[in-house]
Amino acid sequence: MCGEDNSTGQNFDHRKQWLVDKITQLASVFAIDICAYAIMGNHYYLVLRVNKHQAQQWDSREVALRWMQLFKGHPLVDRYLSDVKTTQAEKDKALELIEKWRNRLFELGWFMRCLNEHVAVQANKEDNCKGRFYSLPSLELPLRAS
Repeated sequence: MCGEDNSTGQNFDHRKQWLVDKITQLASVFAIDICAYAIMGNHYYLVLRVNKHQAQQWDSREVALRWMQLFKGHPLVDRYLSDVKTTQAEKDKALELIEKWRNRLFELGWFMRCLNEHVAVQANKEDNCKGRFYSLPSLELPLRAS
């Protein structure tokens, strides 16, 4: 994936920067802190800290704007953000969607999905092929306060 292909001798080290750039971008959007990372030729390691408290401090506007840096929004949320007069039902639905997005912005699964999908799209475009970029699931260990 990111190293040298032994059969062709082609080097893919430039893809490591794709990962670094995307990890940096995602860390600026998600409430997930990057504690450490290592990118090897055929896999990578991430040490992450979920910061749920941070996500809970964001107001609904910030959550929506963060989410929409990565994904298309929703017409009701767009109306809510633009301060266009809406019904209470529309406002309630917009806030419901924003809460769903807030929860996703501190979920490891969503973070990894965004990272792996981005790298797969870039690599597939470069290789003129289709497929997924898989990473093995990691063991999540609870952190203990000392």
